[in-house]
Parts: sequence; C-alpha cells; structure tokens
Amino acid sequence: MKKRKRRLGCAALLMGLLAAPVLLVLVVAVREPAAPPMESVGKVAGIPQRMLTAYQNAATRLPDEVPKCTGMRWPILAGIAKIESNHAGGRKVASNGDIRPRILGVLLNGSGAGGNHTTFPDTDGGKWDGSASGERAVGPFQFLPSTWNSSGRDGNDDGTKDPHNADDAALGAAVYLCGTGRNLTDRSQLKSAIFQYNRSDAYVTDVLSWVDRYSQMGNGTIRLGQNATGDARTVINAALHEKGTPYSWGGGTDTGPSPGICCSPTGKSGASITGYDCSGLTTYAYAQVGIRLPRTAAAQSQRGKRIPASRGIGALKPGDLVFFGYGSDSSIYHVGIYLGDGQMVNAARPGTKVRTEPIWDHGYAGGARLL
Repeated sequence: MKKRKRRLGCAALLMGLLAAPVLLVLVVAVREPAAPPMESVGKVAGIPQRMLTAYQNAATRLPDEVPKCTGMRWPILAGIAKIESNHAGGRKVASNGDIRPRILGVLLNGSGAGGNHTTFPDTDGGKWDGSASGERAVGPFQFLPSTWNSSGRDGNDDGTKDPHNADDAALGAAVYLCGTGRNLTDRSQLKSAIFQYNRSDAYVTDVLSWVDRYSQMGNGTIRLGQNATGDARTVINAALHEKGTPYSWGGGTDTGPSPGICCSPTGKSGASITGYDCSGLTTYAYAQVGIRLPRTAAAQSQRGKRIPASRGIGALKPGDLVFFGYGSDSSIYHVGIYLGDGQMVNAARPGTKVRTEPIWDHGYAGGARLL
C-alpha cells in the first residue's frame, strides 16, 4: 500500500540524528492553559558568576575612571568577553579574579594564523604574552600589551594592573570602550566603540547581538512570560502548557500533539511517537488565538512582520516567532516562540521534549511578529 506523504517541518536541523525507538502513551486532557507560570530559570545564562561580578564591578567603577563617559553597562562588557574568550571559558577564575592558565592569542607575526597578516613588534618583553619576539592578545578581553599599557586598570585594588585578572581586564576594557567620553546609550556611539575594539563589521554585529541578549537578563533570576499580554500571553501560555511533550518529527496540529516519526527526518527508526516538532508546536500555539500557520519553519518565517537578525534579539517581543537558519530565509530550519529575557520555548530535536531555553548561540535568523 502506498504511504501518504506528509508535510514536515524542522527537517534540516535533524538530518542524521537518530535515537532508539520509544513507545509512549499520551493521555490527552482538556486543554485550558493556565496563567503563564512565573518560572525562574536561574542566573544569567552562560556567564560564570565570578566573571559576571567583574563586569558589574567595572561598570560601577567606570565613572571614576572616565567621568565624561555615560551608558557603560555590564552587558556591554559581557558581549565583548563572550566573543573574545567565552567568559574565560575553560579557565579557573580565582576569588581575587586571577585567571589561570593565562589566555594567550596567536603570535601576531604576519603568518596569517588567526586571520592576522600584520606584524606587531613586541612591546612588553614577554611580560604579559610570554613572547619577546612579537605580540599576542592576552586575557579574557584579548588586549594587545601595547594597548594594555595605556588602558589597563587595577580593578581589584591589589596594586597591580594585570590583563590576566578578570577585574583589571574588565575595567580596562570599559576604559578603552569609553575613549575620552562616549555616550554608550547612543547606539551609533556604542557601535563605534565596539568597532574601535576590533575593526570588523561582522565583529560589531556579533558583539551587539550578545549585548542585546544580556541587556534583557538583569542581574538576578529571570522569569518567563512576565511581560506578555493579550494574545501574546495566550500563545506563550499554550506553548508552555506543552512542556514535557515529546519531540515528534512531523507531529503537532492546530488541536495539539499528533503522531509523527521517531527519531529522524529519514524515518529510519520506523517508530511512531505522539508530540510536536518545532513548527508543529508553533502551529498549535498560534491556533489558540485564531492564527493558522503553514507547516514548516521556513514558510512560517514569511508570515507577519519580519524582524531581521541584524537588529538583534533586543528587537523581539514576547510572543514573536524566532528563527534559526544558515543565512537566508530559504535555509531556515528551526522556529520557536520568544518568551522575553533572551529565552524561547521550542521543540528542539529528537530525543528531547518541549522545553524552555536561551536563544541558541548560532544560526539566529531573526523573528516574525504576527500579533
């Protein structure tokens, strides 16, 4: 008997992913979403507490260093450090802020390593970068020793200006970004400051995306759905109500979870599972406010008012669709629903369940506003 073809979403993300077949029995209840739970999702995602403290302290102390500078905030420093060192990722940060082992960039001798084709002669005798034959970028903010000589600061008051110390490096970066007195609340001046840090438009875009993300997270715990109202609240609430429902490739309709394939787009496992894939979940959630969506993530990206990725996640509002792809709308492979505070609810991939999580680091392709 010929099998009926089915329109399926989220395929590109899942190619090659296989999981053992799982047989589940789903008990379907009357779907009356409760009020969105003010669910705590913890501290600022992905930033070690000691590094976050360094960024916050630097922002607080900056006015004493550059009185004419306004608008310095910890998310700006966090955005830089995310790109430069992933917040000193893989290193130990002592209580005094010292980072070991030291973070050292490639030797800038014009060899092309790390994308650099310019020779930078040594300026520190190897004191900070361990090499007297040339320069290396150093520390969590990747200062050149020559730049550190002028911008370095003693952020932990131990009498030493050390680019391998989190407090010193963060305060030095704040000073460097501020120049003689920028207004960093002005987006154009913020862009100029970041461009000065690394003269690359792509770099500026990457850093700003993280600045925008961190700007929404505050200093403590964040709570989902707290800024949603009206139809956006209904959509978010409907999706949150499905947390814990299994991922099912091809699953999900206007009325709720439905049978799909476990556990890859190729269907190699041959098992059936009731649940949602990414676009199935959004289809169900938006149906609760009378909006019918097409079945794939790429097609859903063509609905409503498009929000380009270049505007960063700060342009999103709770209830917006949020997309991921490979650089163009035609390559979009995943969709979730934005919750605010840099978080989304989505059906991520085989072997998982509907869940909330931070917006993914890679492949962010903007959003769409239908409400």
